[in-house]
Amino acid sequence: METAEFLETLDREGRLLTAAAAEAGTDAKVPTCPEWQVGDLLRHTGAVHRWAASYVADGHTAPRPLGDAPDLDGAELVAWYRDSHRLLVDTLAAAPADVECWTFLPVPSPSPLAFWTRRQAHETTVHRYDAEAARGGAASPIATDFAADGIDELLRGFHARSRSRVRTERPRVLRVRAADGDADAVWTVRLSAEPPVTSRDGAGEAEAELAGPADRLYLALWNRVPVPSVTGDRSLAALWQERAGI
Repeated sequence: METAEFLETLDREGRLLTAAAAEAGTDAKVPTCPEWQVGDLLRHTGAVHRWAASYVADGHTAPRPLGDAPDLDGAELVAWYRDSHRLLVDTLAAAPADVECWTFLPVPSPSPLAFWTRRQAHETTVHRYDAEAARGGAASPIATDFAADGIDELLRGFHARSRSRVRTERPRVLRVRAADGDADAVWTVRLSAEPPVTSRDGAGEAEAELAGPADRLYLALWNRVPVPSVTGDRSLAALWQERAGI
């Protein structure tokens, strides 16, 4: 996907998140994040939006702490989130393509601007799903290519970092398969006492496979819904659920 497509997704998903939060109310429980209410979701996501925008706007080349969210609630908090999202979208849209700033995932990215646009599109989509879960009713759809990209970012980006807790005492192999008609996307995740090593292929034997439509598998790997299909050693699916939280 191109950076412009990620920006369009980010714009749309933030608007959907805002609408769902306003409808649910900031005191509503978030079933996909049991310790949170919608207000916590808005404060977290809005603070992340402003944090991300600051790297691109100010060209920061080293990590900075996440800022505090304001002490707001109700409609004022929803409005603050809306402004945070708009600030991020406008900052990314106006940034030069060659902007230099800090990024934090080990997978190659065409540019820091591409990195932050992609990362925030996925951040917002997952939390939009959370807000819609709090509201109740049908969730907005997630495009297949975007979901597959998010799986790739999670497996080859987040869980390639030293902080990943998805580890095993002895080497194990897990397959992840986004099955959408004839366009399967497949990853092989090699687990050990070190951070997982993931390749975008189906080479070799695997002890377990997590599979399903890309949109459901994307949410499952972020521990928002159950894995659609597990074959082989189900303990590896349980290991993911227990240790894959970001």
